Amino acid sequence: MTFQEAGLAPELIKAISELGFTQFMPVQEKVIPLILNPQKDIIALAQTGTGKTAAFGLPILQNTDTKSNKVQTLILSPTRELCIQIADDLMDYAKFMADLKIVPIYGGASYETQIRALKRGTQIIVATPGRLIDMIERKALSLSDVQYLVLDEADEMLTMGFSDSIEAIMSKIPKKHFTFLFSATMPPEIVRIAQKYMDKPLEITVGTKNAGADNIKHICYAVHAKDKYATLKRIVDYHPNIYGIVFCRTRKDTQEIADALIADGYNSEPLHGDLSQAQRDSVMSRFRTKKLDFLVATDVAARGIDVNDLTHIINYNLPEDTDAYTHRSGRTGRAGKTGISIAIIHMKEKYRIRQIEQKIGKKFLWDKVPDGREVCEKQLFNLIERIEHIEIEHDEIEPFLPIIYKKLGWLEKEDLIKRLVSVEFNRFLQYYRDAPDLNDRGSYADNSSQGSDRKKNKFDTYDGDFVKLYINVGRTDGFYPAMLIDTLNNINKGKKFKIGKIDIQKNHSTFEIERSYSDRMIEDLNGMNYEDRKLVVKVDNFQSVHPDKSSKFKHKRRERSF
Repeated sequence: MTFQEAGLAPELIKAISELGFTQFMPVQEKVIPLILNPQKDIIALAQTGTGKTAAFGLPILQNTDTKSNKVQTLILSPTRELCIQIADDLMDYAKFMADLKIVPIYGGASYETQIRALKRGTQIIVATPGRLIDMIERKALSLSDVQYLVLDEADEMLTMGFSDSIEAIMSKIPKKHFTFLFSATMPPEIVRIAQKYMDKPLEITVGTKNAGADNIKHICYAVHAKDKYATLKRIVDYHPNIYGIVFCRTRKDTQEIADALIADGYNSEPLHGDLSQAQRDSVMSRFRTKKLDFLVATDVAARGIDVNDLTHIINYNLPEDTDAYTHRSGRTGRAGKTGISIAIIHMKEKYRIRQIEQKIGKKFLWDKVPDGREVCEKQLFNLIERIEHIEIEHDEIEPFLPIIYKKLGWLEKEDLIKRLVSVEFNRFLQYYRDAPDLNDRGSYADNSSQGSDRKKNKFDTYDGDFVKLYINVGRTDGFYPAMLIDTLNNINKGKKFKIGKIDIQKNHSTFEIERSYSDRMIEDLNGMNYEDRKLVVKVDNFQSVHPDKSSKFKHKRRERSF
C-alpha cells in the first residue's frame, strides 16, 4: 500500500517523505486505514520498534480539527522519555500542518510551563498518567471533548502500576470516543481493561501474539556464576561496534557492574532509579548521541527508552517476568533492522531459558563464549577496517607529512604496518594472552563436569582411546551440547560411556567418544531426524584422538548419507 492509497493527506506525505519513509511497516499498513475512518475500538499487538507511533499518529493528525483549540486526542505513555519521543515524532509528522498544537505533559518538568501551554489551547496531549491526573486535579485541562484515546505500551503501564490511574483517566473521557490500545504483549490485565472500557474491540496482531520479533537473534552463554562479569567483558570486546543496553535485576547490581566497566575503560553509564532526573537526562542525552557505547540499566529505569539502531541487548540477569524479556529484546531490531539479544546464565537457570522460549515462540542459540584468540581476531579486523576506510583530512595533515616521512621513512612497509596495528592492538594481546575458557564445562567445553551433572549425564572423563566424530548440525540449527548428550544417552539406553570434547560450530559439530562405542553411535545416529533434517555422522577427517594402530577407523572411513 502506498501513502496515497492509504488516504493520507499531501502535507503528511510530504513530511514523512522528508523523514525518509519509503513504505509502510506491517502494523502501519493494517492500522492506519482503520483509524482514518474509525468504526471500532482497536487493540493492536506489535513489538516495540515496529512503527506504532506513525500507525496511530498519522491518521489522528489527519482527523484533527485544527480550527478548534479543544483537546481532541489523548495519548498515554508509561514514561517521560517515551512521552517526549511520541510528541517529537508527531510534531515531525505535522511539520506542514498549520495551527496544529501538541503538548507533552510529564513529570519532572515545570508545572507552570505545562499549564501555560495548555491555556494557549491544544488539540493533542501526550501524557504520562501521574502528571495528567495532577493536571486534572488542578483543573488545568478538561478531557470532555476527547474523541480519541491512545494507550501506547499499555502492558508497560500496567506493569508499572498505572492500572488505577488509567481507569481514573478513562472515567473522565466521554463515553462516545474511540480507544486505540497498543501493546507488545497481552497480559490478563489488558484483557480486563478491554472488556470493561472498550466496545467490542477489533484485535490486530502483527506477527504472533506475545511472541518475539522475527528479526532478533537470541543467544545464550552458560558460564559459572563467578565468571559472569568476565563473560560480559569478553562479549563486549568481541563486538567492537556494540551499541546497546546491559540489563541487571537490581539497582545495586546495575551500579556495581557499571562502576566495574567504567573502571576497566569501557564507555558506559548506569541507569537506575537512584539517579536524579537531571542525571538521567544527561545519561540519556549522551547515549542517544552515541557518546556512550552502552547503558547498564534496570527494567524500571529503561522503560520507555526509545533509541534507534541498538545492536545488542545483554541480559546480565534474566528478568523475573518472562514478559519483561520480550520488552528488553524488543529494544533492538527496530524498524525492520536486525538485532541480537544475549543472555548470560549459569546452568541452574537453564529452565528459565525454556520458559522464555515458550513465551516468545523462538529458540535460543546456545553458543560458546569466544576465546582470547577469537576476540583478538575480531578487534584486529575492526582496526584494519577503520584504517582502510578512514577519511583523510588532506589540508589538515599536509603540513605535518614531511616530519612524518622523515621519522618513519626508514621503516619497511611490513614493519610499519605491524607497528601501526600494535599501537592499539597490544593491549588486547596482553589481556587475552592467557585468557581462560569461561564456558560451563559441564555443557559447553569438554563435558567433564563434576557431581550431579556427571551422574545425570552418565559419562566421565576418560584417558583412554577416543574417536572424533562429525555431525552435520550446528549452532544455526539450534543444536547444543545438552541435546547431543541426551541423544547419546537415549541411544545407549542409560549405560555409562565415555565422552570427550564437544565442539559446536556454526553449521556442524564434532564430539569425541570412547572408541568401543563409536561404531554403534555412527550406526544409530545416521539417518535420525533433527528439525526435519537427516543426520549424517562420520569419523572426522579419518582422524581419531589418541590413535590406535589396530583400529579399523584409522584407515577406513565409514559414512552413510540419507
